[in-house]
Amino acid sequence: MSKLLWEPSEQRIRSSNIYRFMQNINEKYGTHFVEYEALHQWSVDNLENFWAEIWDFTKIKASESYTQVIDDPDKMPGAHWFPGCKLNFAENLLRFRDDKTALIFKGEDSVKRTLTYKELYTATAQLAASLKKMGIKPGDRVVGFMPNMPESIIAMLAATTLGAVWSSCSPDFGIKGVLDRFGQTKPRVLFTADGYFFKGKAIDSLARIKEIIKEIPSIEKIVVVPYTEEEPDLSGLANAVHYRDFCLKEAKEIEFAQLPFEHPLYIMYSSGTTGLPKCMVQSAGGVLLHHLKELMLHSDLKRDDTIFYFTTCGWMMWNWLTSSLATGATLILYDGNPFHPKPDALWQMAQDEKITIFGTSAGYIAALKSSGVKPGKQFDLQPMKTLLSTGSPLSREDFDFVYSEVKEDLQLASISGGSDLNGCFALGNPMGPVYSGELQCRGLGMKVFAFDDNGEPLVGKQGELVCTAPFPSMPIYFWDDQDGKKYHSAYFEDYPGIWAHGDFIEITEKGGVIMYGRSDATLNPGGVRIGTAEIYRIMERMEEIEDSVVVGQEWDNDTRVILFVKMKSGYDLTDDLKGRIKKSIRTNASPRHVPAKIIETPDIPYTLNMKKVELAVKKMIHGREVKNRDALKNPEALDFFVNIEELMVS
Repeated sequence: MSKLLWEPSEQRIRSSNIYRFMQNINEKYGTHFVEYEALHQWSVDNLENFWAEIWDFTKIKASESYTQVIDDPDKMPGAHWFPGCKLNFAENLLRFRDDKTALIFKGEDSVKRTLTYKELYTATAQLAASLKKMGIKPGDRVVGFMPNMPESIIAMLAATTLGAVWSSCSPDFGIKGVLDRFGQTKPRVLFTADGYFFKGKAIDSLARIKEIIKEIPSIEKIVVVPYTEEEPDLSGLANAVHYRDFCLKEAKEIEFAQLPFEHPLYIMYSSGTTGLPKCMVQSAGGVLLHHLKELMLHSDLKRDDTIFYFTTCGWMMWNWLTSSLATGATLILYDGNPFHPKPDALWQMAQDEKITIFGTSAGYIAALKSSGVKPGKQFDLQPMKTLLSTGSPLSREDFDFVYSEVKEDLQLASISGGSDLNGCFALGNPMGPVYSGELQCRGLGMKVFAFDDNGEPLVGKQGELVCTAPFPSMPIYFWDDQDGKKYHSAYFEDYPGIWAHGDFIEITEKGGVIMYGRSDATLNPGGVRIGTAEIYRIMERMEEIEDSVVVGQEWDNDTRVILFVKMKSGYDLTDDLKGRIKKSIRTNASPRHVPAKIIETPDIPYTLNMKKVELAVKKMIHGREVKNRDALKNPEALDFFVNIEELMVS
């Protein structure tokens, strides 16, 4: 039974955006909803009315209204949203043009920069005029190889004012990782900084850019933002120009291209650990509507809020955070190592900037707990009302840590979705309680279930995360997928006409969601599927263990569980410790979770977005090739798994 950790006060409930939205529905449709589950059920039973109400509530700015909400609510994929509508994504994000602070940027160099909404509009106008002058038109690709800094957002806004398609990678990507992404989509303009800071060191980006542009001949212009140096040397970089010289300073106004709802906006990428990354093309209207639903209703974001998400430009949370501009809130951008110069760096910033909504990853919270930082005791976090966590399942122990060491009166919203939809399937509910280990709810308008192998919905049992009805932010297509086969195979092969996301979940009796990890990485001993998250939760409690990865090994016509552990400095993997690990897993998870072997490894492989790559490890221990190591943040971590047969046979 999950432990109740927090409940919102009646005052907080009644002052929330989602409560106001619910009252609007009650008044207009004669309903009498008083709690979230009933509202959610109405939203999935009445998709057309629901998304029309979201359009009105979020005040979507459009030059031409839509003729219908969706042409076929039973068709997936292939349903078309809001036909007849004309809008511009950037115009919706730049609807405020006053002196309120829009962006606050802090990097490891300790320099703080701010831009007001008026300054952001002007900066976008100048850059958009330059792109238009060089002939950028709707559908052209403009990309960023950028730190998380204001110019990254300005470049995206400038490109999308013209209807260009934006895509980005963070500057810690290697050359092949960038080529695997931008090489497929053939951009005309590339924005980059001269470098970035990490752990107190300035790291050059331009040397990699020189190699990248050799392989992408479509790039006509490289626009360089000075960051690590005031005057970076561009002499060896063909078609490169300083950002300040590229902007047309005389431009003051923007002519926003008015385009259909489903005009392409972003190209997002899969991790690419099993081959070339999938290039998922998402629509301007779909992303805008979906983000504003999640930000305003599920995160209760308002104009007087200050929102922060620790992210890079290579993770979808950057796109999600950027959409907060449409609410008029203040966005905090941070670039660098979150533990530099000290483990409490982000919490010092939270205090100084009076952050009200703080977003991060589950991995960061686990690392913070291990570091001994106690944010609530060290800093004044009184303004903070919500903490968001995503990237991987948040353990029950880390839920407890947040409420004991960060803040007692806080909505902890663990959220889960993906780059595929540029949003969430399950996330926060400002009107509802927080239970340990559970995501509060399924998203409004998201018809999400846990399915068994026969396509039957489960409650209180683990199953495959599926969505049985279309939603606006679904990819409109995959790049270079003329017949749609890649798109279909990614989501619709297991259950025809139903989106299968690849996560293993449980829908609780209360309507909450428990995440058990990727379904393609679930373990199957004795033919019973079990999630990996339960093992990781237990491993986080072990003071001797720094990190771990668990996989299933094909063995004796069955599957057995293999646990690899990275030891903390000063500890050894003794037989006694192995015994305690097995006992703890048997007691706190189940006998089926107990690993057949526990093996020490020097490191754990992660993707560039800091997700464990269980599938790559599983391939390696079965002697199969991992083709795209450049998709990993630390590909050398796989070297250990190449020749370990002698460790695996007994």
